[in-house]
Amino acid sequence: MYPGVHAERHPNQPALIIASSGATLTFAEFEANANRLAHLYRSVGLRRGDHVAMFMENHLRYFETMAAAERSGLYYTCINSFLTAEEVAYILDDCDAKVFITSRAKAEVAVAAASMTPKVKTFLCVDCDVAVGPFQPYDSAVAEFPPTPIPDEQLGAAMLYSSGTTGRPKGILRALPETHPSEPLPVMQFVIGMFRMREGMAYLSPAPIYHSAPQASVAVRCGSGRRW
Repeated sequence: MYPGVHAERHPNQPALIIASSGATLTFAEFEANANRLAHLYRSVGLRRGDHVAMFMENHLRYFETMAAAERSGLYYTCINSFLTAEEVAYILDDCDAKVFITSRAKAEVAVAAASMTPKVKTFLCVDCDVAVGPFQPYDSAVAEFPPTPIPDEQLGAAMLYSSGTTGRPKGILRALPETHPSEPLPVMQFVIGMFRMREGMAYLSPAPIYHSAPQASVAVRCGSGRRW
């Protein structure tokens, strides 16, 4: 999920539109916001191979949190937004998340889960103007950082979890090649070819982003750095 190429070519073109609200994020905004969060990740000590986690409904900020991790060499885990606090806490602890990002809509469950996650050091809440439990407002937290890339950009990747139908959910951890984030993983290159992703196309995703298929498809559509 590396929107830099598109931000250079089409800065004012919408990268993402939330159909239910009409909220829009251009490629230039997406690029700048992802960079700011990448700087925040570095500022709290995250380095290649560390983990962050997200627990929220489909939201424009959701994509920024993933994009920032993918350009920082981090693993990121998208947590099912319908889980209980205990289930969320288990995944946070199991994936060794150091940063936990939620939204105001999911804050009640997230705050309850946070009390059971001693490994998490930084908590951020989207759409919050004031702190909610340990969660600090997302916008004010990232505002102090520059919109330019971090100096040590590296490819990161999703670490998603199974449904847990045979017991506890299990994380699927892929090896990270030491490469620039504009060079996607082979699995993402496969998705691009399978769905015939190309510059200028529009992609409608009616599914929750925490699920693996829509997450991968939207990620390559809105952010791939591939030079078509």
